[in-house]
Order: sequence, then C-alpha cells, then structure tokens
Amino acid sequence: MRLGLALGYWGRGPSADHVPLAVEAERLGYATVWTAESWGSDAFTPLTWIAAHTSRIGLGTAVAQMAARSPTATAMHALTLDHLSGGRVLLGLGLSGPQVVEGWYGRPFPASPLTATREYVDVVRQVLRREAPVELDGRFHAHPYRGPDATGLGRALKSITHPLRRHLPVLLGAEGPKNVAQTVHMADGWLPLYWAPGRPEVYGDAVRDLPPGFRVAPLAQVRVCDDVAEGLLPVKAMLGFYIGGMGHAARNFHADLMARMGYEEEARRVQRLFLEGRREEAVRAVPDAFADEISLVGPRERIRERLELWREGPVTDLLALAPDPHSLRVLAGLNS
Repeated sequence: MRLGLALGYWGRGPSADHVPLAVEAERLGYATVWTAESWGSDAFTPLTWIAAHTSRIGLGTAVAQMAARSPTATAMHALTLDHLSGGRVLLGLGLSGPQVVEGWYGRPFPASPLTATREYVDVVRQVLRREAPVELDGRFHAHPYRGPDATGLGRALKSITHPLRRHLPVLLGAEGPKNVAQTVHMADGWLPLYWAPGRPEVYGDAVRDLPPGFRVAPLAQVRVCDDVAEGLLPVKAMLGFYIGGMGHAARNFHADLMARMGYEEEARRVQRLFLEGRREEAVRAVPDAFADEISLVGPRERIRERLELWREGPVTDLLALAPDPHSLRVLAGLNS
C-alpha cells in the first residue's frame, strides 16, 4: 500500500506547513502529495509551488472540481504542470454538489451527473492523447459548442502543446454506487472521501472486481496521540462541516453516504444542527465510532493494528491527512 500526503485546501490563508510537510513526505518515501479546492484556494497553484520544492513525489488533485473549469482548461492545467514537474501529475476530479456548483460557480448542476462526468473525462483524455482535434457531440460538454447562442464559427482544435504523457492518470471522486461503478469502468483510480475498511459493500459490487492497476486512494486523517477521543475531534470537525455544510438539506451526498454506512439518524441530526447554526453541537453529534472507523487515530500500536485492516482490502494508496511531521514519520515506519 502506497502512502500519500493529503493537504486539502486552505482555510483563511495559506499554511506555512504545507511545503515543509511535502518535502518531509518525499524524504520519507511517500508516493504522492495531494491538494484540494472548495470555494477558496484552487488545487493546481499550490501543487505547482510544491513541485518547485520537490523532485520525485507525485502531485495529485483530490479533487479538482469539474465546475471550476471547462474540461479543456483542466487538461491544460494538468499537461502544463506535468511538463514542469517532469511527469508527476495525477489528475483527480470531482463533480461536487448543487450547493457549490450553483452557489459558487454560478452554473447549473447537471441533470445527469454520470453523463456529465463521462463527457468531461472524455474531453480531458482527448486533449491529452492529442490524436486529433477535440470533438464531442455531448449533452453537457459539446466541442465545438453548438448551443442555441453559438455563432457557428467555432472549430475543433488540437492542443498546441504536446503533452508529456498521453496517459496521465485520471482519478475520480465518487460516493454513490452508480458513480463508483462508472469510475471503475472508465477511470484510472477512485478517490473515496470516507473509507471504512470493514464496509466495502457500502460502495456497491464494483469494488469487488477492480481492473489491474486501478488505484483506490481514500483520504484518512492520521494522528498519533495518547488520547483517542481528543485525537478524533479534528475528524469530527471535518465530518460536521462536510455533512452539515457541504450540501443542501434536501441533497447532500456526504450525509447520504454516512447514512448508507449505518448512521442515518446521526447524519440527519448533524445536518440539522449545522444548518440551524449550532455548529459546535453538530460536531459533538458526530459519533466517535464513525469518526474512528474512517481514520487512523491514537497511540502508535493502535494505529499499527488498524492499519492492517486497510491493507487487507482493495486500498492501493492511503492519502493521509496528517497534521504534523511526527504522524507522517510514524505512519511511514508502520507501512514499511
């Protein structure tokens, strides 16, 4: 099982720890470092900065939001950084949800998310293969554009820049069983937001029969500490925000996933408290048991035992949300 360092997205501003953590992860033999975006910092610029301070570690987006850029723009970002970094990019993409797509990006959330995702990846791969001008008679991503307001002057184009790698890996963030099944069929890897080693069935039958070389790369908070309950607080804070704030009360994919994992009543309570503005109560309402099974928190020996569960399943890459160099070093030692 490979290790990755997940840095997420910025809060109020950039963290002074991100580059040192990435440099330390590379020294420790971590395979990858990953950034994210929500409605603040973008995913690609921090990776470019990290690339300039490292030489070997893979550079992944977990995830870059599809609504933030057209698929050709995303492909341009990826192929540019892949050249500058010497072929280290892993392109992780996610559709996000209606609240973010419509509220932040000012675009309609696609009526058929699976079709929109499929078309998006098709265009990205056409750009990267550079075999012909990009053409797609798509419902959501038509190239050239043929909408009712089109001038009719658009023509299919092929990237001026030759990509460094025609088969740059594309991974997808997916939560629902149908989305996971499509991801297994069409992508090079999958980025689960929550992964409980004892509950692979939550994601559907597709997880049982994965193609050779397919990456399963879940994110998990890792914290070496003596007090498990205290160590779980950051995990619960993250869950409270995602389950309560990353979606509408009527449509929240993260809350739905928690419900499918056996915590439906608790998920709805967390969501309700958060939307009522009672955020501290929402965090406290996240069950310790749920936070614990999707993370690696506690003393070294406890993490060692629990790490075996992650190795037994289909996980190929553990992306550690590790807040400190000590936890990074302990995890590297336990995984060696």
